[in-house]
Amino acid sequence: MPARTPEWYVISLRPRGEHAPMRRAAARAGASVIALSPSKLVLRQDDATRAALREALSASRVIFTSPVAVRAARSLQPLRARRGQGWFAVGAGTAAALRRAGIADVQAPARMDSEGLLSLPGLHDVHDRSIGFVTAPGGRGMLVPELQSRGARVLRADVYERQPVPPSPQAVARMAALRQPAVLALSSGEALQQILATLPAPALAGLRRARVVAASERLATLARENGFSRVALARSARPADLIAAACE
Repeated sequence: MPARTPEWYVISLRPRGEHAPMRRAAARAGASVIALSPSKLVLRQDDATRAALREALSASRVIFTSPVAVRAARSLQPLRARRGQGWFAVGAGTAAALRRAGIADVQAPARMDSEGLLSLPGLHDVHDRSIGFVTAPGGRGMLVPELQSRGARVLRADVYERQPVPPSPQAVARMAALRQPAVLALSSGEALQQILATLPAPALAGLRRARVVAASERLATLARENGFSRVALARSARPADLIAAACE
């Protein structure tokens, strides 16, 4: 007996191999996922990265920008909070990953984006303070310049990277043939730009018919600037929040 076709689809631009949480959240809402990955994650394991991470984790304040950054850092060394340090996460998912790694006291903003992080009191008076910034190249472009403008000395550790990959032929074919309602779950501006530059015209037309659920106001604006007319805002980049906003 053939599988029943879902009534609607979620288009996920997460890196290759990182779609499982989105699939689970979509399945609970009766949707299926089209995994349109424009990149894959590669954890860095070289000596220079280890040294940069050690320095970043010695700072008076430490910021992690994603759960993957936590995973990559843990693969290089244990995470241990020092007396007097402040640990910060861009969102709830990253904060949860840090707590699982043994960091009990983590601050994360209610508004789960760069602007929300910068509004936290612990990151206001940072003149002459060192701030460890554990992340990947690209993305979160406003954080480091803003912290530096506040007088902080930023110690950056890029512990993983996103390597561009072409979306799978199967996903491209599904996008070109898509006729059911679809929602684009948007949590990365870089991923959106890559996929818009990569998709062939028939698949791109299918993508542009989708409604966008964006993880932040910045991403919502980016979607509109790139021609998406139906854009809604989610509470965060977590799959459950993106799907909840899609269902509304």
